[in-house]
Amino acid sequence: MRRLLLALPFALLPLAVAHAADEHDHDHDHEHGSLGAHEHGVGRLNAALDGQTLELELESPAMNLVGFEHAANSDADKAKVAAVRAQLEKPLVLFNLPKAADCVVENQELESPLFGDAPAADDEDAKDEHHHDHSEIHAHYQFTCATPAALKTLDLANIFNTFPATQKIQVQLISPNGQQGVEVTAKAAALKF
Repeated sequence: MRRLLLALPFALLPLAVAHAADEHDHDHDHEHGSLGAHEHGVGRLNAALDGQTLELELESPAMNLVGFEHAANSDADKAKVAAVRAQLEKPLVLFNLPKAADCVVENQELESPLFGDAPAADDEDAKDEHHHDHSEIHAHYQFTCATPAALKTLDLANIFNTFPATQKIQVQLISPNGQQGVEVTAKAAALKF
């Protein structure tokens, strides 16, 4: 399943290239020729449903979730980071999965320099290149769903409500019905599996 999720960006690359040609948004990484875009207000979600296994991988600039990207030094900043981490540790609430699907969290991983994780080697190079921090938060969830047929839609409204600085989420989804790449907003926060 992890291979399927990792292959998702490549499967939908033609869609992303076409979308990029239609719309030119300023993002910090684009200026430096990097493939990873870091655009405030925009998150990315990779989703894959394979049998009873649902994997969700959320990537977002820390600015969207905690309101800053610098190291949390003040008590207020540390409290905000802890609160956001606690919210991310409740994926069944955050993603509003239908109760009828009977999904349980099998595994979850949260990573961010704000959580005390050391940046990857290429993140350090990027930091030197930018001369300022661009912290991201990565959350990976694996669910087992007893009734996956009940997963008709993926509703991201709770993400927009919980993290109002998130303006849109670029979703790449692989499901039994095929693959799709869509952009969701708070006004249109659901997509079909």
